[in-house]
Amino acid sequence: MIENHPWIQYSKRLAQKIEKPLYVGAFSLEEAQAKGMRLAIGTQGDYQLGKWMKIYLLVDESDGVIADAKFQMFGPSCLIGALEAACEVLMRKNYHQAALLSVDLIDKQVRDKSQTPAFPESTFSYLHLVIDAIEDAVESCRDIILPDNYVSTPLNSLHTQEEYPGWKELSHEQKIAVLDTVIANDIRPYIELDAGGIEIKELTLDNQVIIAYQGACTSCPSAIGSTMQAIEGILQAKVYSGLSVKPDLSLLNY
Repeated sequence: MIENHPWIQYSKRLAQKIEKPLYVGAFSLEEAQAKGMRLAIGTQGDYQLGKWMKIYLLVDESDGVIADAKFQMFGPSCLIGALEAACEVLMRKNYHQAALLSVDLIDKQVRDKSQTPAFPESTFSYLHLVIDAIEDAVESCRDIILPDNYVSTPLNSLHTQEEYPGWKELSHEQKIAVLDTVIANDIRPYIELDAGGIEIKELTLDNQVIIAYQGACTSCPSAIGSTMQAIEGILQAKVYSGLSVKPDLSLLNY
């Protein structure tokens, strides 16, 4: 029997994703081959138990980046929302970044308020199934060689260290790649939820990260206040404690 969850417990953003999903469907092997992509499929759950899903990823074999994603499922409405949010996050990420996707990130993708969960706690077992399905799909991509300048984010060891291993010895290009990875995983998805954008313009010799805001961020007062402080805190915690962040003020409109 399929478990029902009160819609009043969902965030408005999550409810909208459930009502109008964009990533429902499937890819065939022939379609993937016609696009020059690898088809990666992950399956989890049990149809008889009312919770089953299959996720399809089209992966570029030249760089491991996910070009498109779709899903099929049978189960409660929360599963639609979880898969929809996951597919949104996965777009333009490489398979290694996809393997780092967490339940918390899926939830944050569809929150109305940053501190208020989008999914009720009773649905988290379904979100974990989505993570398992993605990991299942990623396993068939492990042989794809990632670009030389891609350096993974050390998420598994964040609680025991303050800086990226060997940060000071990395080349300038590798340091930019590390910063780009952290921004792609931990910053940009949330900024994009508010129609904003961010990119690195420069990393100076004294470890100052110059960022360029885009979209709605260029006219938001918090861009040089709380938002900038949050970005700086994330980079200091996940990359190097000596980093500071400064926005390119010439691109701001307020």
